[in-house]
Amino acid sequence: MDIKAKIIDEEGLSRIITRIAHEILEKNKGSESLVLMGMKTRGEFLGRRLFEKIKEIEKIELPLGVLDVTLYRDDFRKRLKQPEVSVSNITFDINDKDVVIIDDVLYTGRTVRSALNALMDFGRPRTIQLCVLVDRGHRELPIRADYIGKSIPTSNKEEIKVKMKEIDGEDAIYLMEESIIK
Repeated sequence: MDIKAKIIDEEGLSRIITRIAHEILEKNKGSESLVLMGMKTRGEFLGRRLFEKIKEIEKIELPLGVLDVTLYRDDFRKRLKQPEVSVSNITFDINDKDVVIIDDVLYTGRTVRSALNALMDFGRPRTIQLCVLVDRGHRELPIRADYIGKSIPTSNKEEIKVKMKEIDGEDAIYLMEESIIK
């Protein structure tokens, strides 16, 4: 895959996180019953950043968990390579809470379906909301995000690559396309 365009830079990503934090607080009328749940891998880092932004705004620390959905994926047994399985880190009660699942890119909806299944093993939230940095379309399941950083329509030959300082050394969102030369 080759870079077709740099869609968002570090400053743009920071603005998106600030906006989404305010949207989450507004929709939930504050932070009283909120729980943030970042999905491995980049959703975990986005969750941490939203946690910090909400802490700055509300002067409180929300419960923040990490959800690994690898074993819940419907293509788990079909993959050729061995998936890297880690552990979900949820050390608090999610029953009757408003859980915000956080991921970097929403595409077919299958990863979110896996997250819903995984989350139910930890309890019964009052509501489950979805926050994504990028919605690129092409849904295969009836799933939509409650909070979207940016909608970037893509073709089937394009991908969205989110880079985060914590693991990639930079904050950016790239539109990638298949290489013409193979």
